Amino acid sequence: MEQVMALLPTADSATKQFFLAWLDTFAGYVREVDYAAARPLFHPDVLAFGTHNDVIPGLDQWVTTQWDNVWPKTTDFRFVLDQTSVLASRDGTMATVIAPWTSTGYHPDGSAFARPGRATMVFTWNGDGWLCVHSHMSLNRGVPQVSHANRPVKAW
Repeated sequence: MEQVMALLPTADSATKQFFLAWLDTFAGYVREVDYAAARPLFHPDVLAFGTHNDVIPGLDQWVTTQWDNVWPKTTDFRFVLDQTSVLASRDGTMATVIAPWTSTGYHPDGSAFARPGRATMVFTWNGDGWLCVHSHMSLNRGVPQVSHANRPVKAW
């Protein structure tokens, strides 16, 4: 007997638009190296994966071990919104965003290189709004792991 697979639980249009705007806002904070503005988008106990660590428990550790090793050292960070998928639970309490992103990295001599990657982010509705509770951002294969720009942090 053939089983029919259920469709992925894609978000409705309003929910998808909310998360596309969220990604655009977050990307702006990355470009500005504004940790303080980005913090409220995440649960304080967020669990994250990234280039520099495996499981990173908590927002403070994520900022110091991942954000501070990447944001000031790159430029032009943007999510590719037209290739982003948003999944949402039927009860409206959880959502998952899957998005490619682009940025520019820098070799030690200052020359630029394309620095694309992809992200999966999990959100929960806390009654007042959506908070990201898990983020996994990784570079595409073959992209240099280290970038050598040195931009100032706007706000911690």
